[in-house]
Amino acid sequence: MTERADFLVIGLGAMGSAALYQLAKRGASVIGLDRFAPPHTMGSSHGETRITRQGIGEGRDYVPLVLAAHRIWREIEAETGAGLLEACGALVMAPGTGTASHHGKPDFVRSSIRAAEEFGIPHEVLDGREVARRFPQFQGLSGDEVAYYEPGGGFVRPEACIAAQLSRAAALGAGIRTGVEVLSMAQEGDGVRVETSAGTFAAGQVMVSAGAWTAPLLGAPFTDLLSVKRQLLHWYALDDARAYRPDSPVYIWMYGSSDTEYFYGFPPQPGEGSVKVATEQYAAATTADSADRTVAPAESAEMYRRHIAGRLAGATPRVVAAAACLYTVTPDRGFIIDRHPEQDRILVVSACSGHGFKHSAGIGLVAAELLTEGRSRIDVAPFGLGRFGTAEPA
Repeated sequence: MTERADFLVIGLGAMGSAALYQLAKRGASVIGLDRFAPPHTMGSSHGETRITRQGIGEGRDYVPLVLAAHRIWREIEAETGAGLLEACGALVMAPGTGTASHHGKPDFVRSSIRAAEEFGIPHEVLDGREVARRFPQFQGLSGDEVAYYEPGGGFVRPEACIAAQLSRAAALGAGIRTGVEVLSMAQEGDGVRVETSAGTFAAGQVMVSAGAWTAPLLGAPFTDLLSVKRQLLHWYALDDARAYRPDSPVYIWMYGSSDTEYFYGFPPQPGEGSVKVATEQYAAATTADSADRTVAPAESAEMYRRHIAGRLAGATPRVVAAAACLYTVTPDRGFIIDRHPEQDRILVVSACSGHGFKHSAGIGLVAAELLTEGRSRIDVAPFGLGRFGTAEPA
């Protein structure tokens, strides 16, 4: 038998769970499919915390998405009582001279400042001396750093966000099928036929938000546009937490000029006695099915030696926990929110490129509008396939 709905959402991580919730909220007939049981640790949306900031240094086009996401998470918190968004403040810091880049964007701190100014986002511009005075956990500062501080930034809890949106979607009538692997899909007439390990599904439109599994599922042109990068998360024990005051922010610290001379992190979580930190790598590619999801002790030791030693007060080399996750990355490290160029009933929402979770609730809203109304109130043209020279959908 074929199971039918008006809409199918394939992949129920950050973007898929958000879209499923928004579609169900509209009363749509929708089913979500996932090969695992989200929230899970196989993709890109785990690890307790994800940074959120509203002055987006990656470009002004992202700001409406994150503003919508913050509003939606507060709405879900009010509906469910779940704690999703912690506005502990966000600090983005770089050397005062030169143009330190992040996510491929030069002069990232000043780009963040410009975005905040344009959209009226409360913020402060600090130098290294003021950072050291207000946030003594940061050590080894030269004093001439330039920093963007956003009091409304902080972190979201990815597992909790996904679980809350899936729960709300189910309560509103969405179907959720987990443990289902999608084998193939094809547009047929006025709908899409999807073959899975649990049988056949059919829908008028399909959204693919399968993260690292997107390119193998969809084929060209996505096999040329998307690459998967393994990323590591580390938790180091603190021997002294006194420098981490209640107003300790999340942070992105670019201490050099290249994309590899930086790390990011979070304040200690209550009762944990450790700090979570990470950096990013874009040199080595992997696949969703072959990626090593364990972290070797040598990898954590190298992270500590290269980035953490002498920079974070109280952080010891003793590893409390470590995890690996996957980034699905485009050539320009931007998002893809567009119709499939050859199958216009398939909407592709993928390739978060390492900075997507903060926007995910807003992207779910955009996806629901595109699927149900054919247009979005937020301009997503900058995230179209046309920028890669790929033909627009028919």
